[in-house]
Amino acid sequence: MREYIATFYSHYGAVCFKKNCQKLGLEAAVMPVPRNLSSSCGTCVKFKTMEQHFPELNEELEQIAEILEVGYRIVYRAEE
Repeated sequence: MREYIATFYSHYGAVCFKKNCQKLGLEAAVMPVPRNLSSSCGTCVKFKTMEQHFPELNEELEQIAEILEVGYRIVYRAEE
């Protein structure tokens, strides 16, 4: 299992994403965005999944970053 952080443009987007994770049986939690990842709303979802098997991506999703031993690696970024 790999850990990821998804950031959002709104708190509502984070809550919806967390619910989608839970529907798929993924462990997920809403939390403040770490300082070294920027976010529009300041809320993110930390979740675990296998090999980039992400829940449905909504229009509120800003980016998804894989949590590494040291830092993060962006694996998805919304088009602007």
